[in-house]
Amino acid sequence: MIEEEGIEYRSRVYTPVVTLWAMIYQVLSADKSLRHTVKGITTWLVAAGKAPPSSDTGAYSKARGRLSEALLQRLVPETADALEQQVPKAHYWCGRRVKVFDGTTLLMADSAANQAAYPQHGNQAEGCGFPFVRVVVFFCLLSGAVVSACVAAKTVSEIVMSRLLYQDLEAGDIAMADQAYGSYIDLALIQHQGADGVLRKHHARKTDFRSGRKHGVGDHQVEWQKPKRSPEHMSADEFEAIPQTLQVREVRLKLSRKGFRDQFIVVVTTLLDSRRYTVAKLSQLYGWRWQAAEVSFRHLKTTLKMEMLTAKTPDMVRKEIWTHLLAYNLLRSLMEQVAPLIGYARARLSLQGTRASFNQSLTLLATATDDVRQNLFSHFLKDIATDLLPVRPDRHEPRVVKRRPKPFPRMKQPRSVLKAKLAA
Repeated sequence: MIEEEGIEYRSRVYTPVVTLWAMIYQVLSADKSLRHTVKGITTWLVAAGKAPPSSDTGAYSKARGRLSEALLQRLVPETADALEQQVPKAHYWCGRRVKVFDGTTLLMADSAANQAAYPQHGNQAEGCGFPFVRVVVFFCLLSGAVVSACVAAKTVSEIVMSRLLYQDLEAGDIAMADQAYGSYIDLALIQHQGADGVLRKHHARKTDFRSGRKHGVGDHQVEWQKPKRSPEHMSADEFEAIPQTLQVREVRLKLSRKGFRDQFIVVVTTLLDSRRYTVAKLSQLYGWRWQAAEVSFRHLKTTLKMEMLTAKTPDMVRKEIWTHLLAYNLLRSLMEQVAPLIGYARARLSLQGTRASFNQSLTLLATATDDVRQNLFSHFLKDIATDLLPVRPDRHEPRVVKRRPKPFPRMKQPRSVLKAKLAA
């Protein structure tokens, strides 16, 4: 793959492979500093009988800069595809592969370069906020892996970013998302890829179940008309290629949770076969959306600490994002290998526990003999299988923080101004 990307390198400690593993180790560690990462690399090399590099972080920092962003982008979907091969086809929903997509924003170091490429929010005073970037991700419903992703500045909306990712859908896929995406254009673009959409209906569209072809109570098929106006991001030719009408099924779903009021929502879908894709099955499918998208984003942003990126240049920010997604897929691959040991109860597996076990075993796995490595890896998988999340049905906690924050005021002026005032 390195040769395919046209990457050339001299004989040095930080080859592309070593640099890639160092970057993965860095994002999986609690201490994400360059110094901690270099110390980890030094430990591996000494244990393997190799000459250790200098403890200075400059060489590793330059190696990260040399590593191709295109290589990282390519590895994310390829690891997802490799993981997909481990998933039994019998576990697919109605025999179909489901991809869930959603968007979020990430903060980064407040440098001039980052501000130029990814400006801070317009409501924040200059020097008092952080640059932020939008990220839209397609997750695999079953494995939780990142299938594809798009990174852009705040000037690009999540809707536009998701429509760029529709080209990664394969024939037979099902794309699922919330009501921000439930429009005619989205369903048409998804269907153009040979896939089907299950999207919560956009709030601006009205629903009248008395019309159309009825499939049951709160379930009918209607014909949608193409919008008269083209979206700003689409060219005239692209808009012209979209069909004039679309057969859409509108279904009223009841989402129930013990201890909470029932929630009724309307989803729109191109799955027109009401016998194969019943209301009950659609309710089950959309009920999994939260776990697949929101919880996966929480793992990325909170568990792996991707919410605040430390890189000071836009290209390194993007590399840091792609490395987080790649490391996340690595953990999901390990969890999928454990799944058969617990009867494929994937929701019981702990991503945080997997990361902790992986970090503890990494040095030994990297330097042990083949026999010892095999025994260590077997123990590693069994350890993850026994460290399951507790069963806590209908658990809910108040969204409050017990620890009091430090009594410091919010920054309302640039740091240089405040430092000048202190000096005076």
